[in-house]
Amino acid sequence: MRQAVRRVEKPWGYELIFAHTERYVGKLLHIEPGEALSLQFHHRKDETFFVARGGIELQVEENGILQPQRLEEGESYHVTPGTRHRMVAGAEGCDLFEVSTAELDDVVRLEDRYGRT
Repeated sequence: MRQAVRRVEKPWGYELIFAHTERYVGKLLHIEPGEALSLQFHHRKDETFFVARGGIELQVEENGILQPQRLEEGESYHVTPGTRHRMVAGAEGCDLFEVSTAELDDVVRLEDRYGRT
């Protein structure tokens, strides 16, 4: 079945939601050079990222401490519910795929450079 792709503008770039069912969501996130997503966590949402172009600094909670990790093209990372995380694009920007469970509104923002709550 053909499905419409939905573009969602974000202050850091945009999302293309190419799959959305009751069980999972598939997105392409385009992050402009130097831009960052909010520091956030999810109560239920489980997600995996795959870097398709460019690279990101993934700040992710490990043992209660935010640790920076560089992810390059072809690398992936799994974030479980309750884990604080943020992505910051490098100078070249970044395109990455996010595959997650279906809870799109399950976002708790802890810090956001664009003033979102």
